[in-house]
Amino acid sequence: MGKSPLHLYLHLQRHGMYYAVIMKEIEYIGYAAGILTTLAFLPQALKVFRSKKTRDISLLWAVLMIAGVFLWLCYGYANRSLPIMIANGITLLLLMVIFVFKLRFK
Repeated sequence: MGKSPLHLYLHLQRHGMYYAVIMKEIEYIGYAAGILTTLAFLPQALKVFRSKKTRDISLLWAVLMIAGVFLWLCYGYANRSLPIMIANGITLLLLMVIFVFKLRFK
């Protein structure tokens, strides 16, 4: 004989709550990854901003990074993932600074 609908409901509810707790903890990993990868661009953006020198920065690298980070931002938005949206939004701004300086100060 099968399990009652109430038993199945309680089982799903119990596991659903466990899943929600695990997913919340996994989001913290996303925030940590976003902070670290975003901070990685900060020294380069500051160096370019201060020195106005971009000779050693590849224009192709900048274009590909901007496109890739923009797509990550879109992916985060589509999945309603705040860590992905925040990290890639800030990274995109830093990359745009580098890109504008690359175009301006060849």
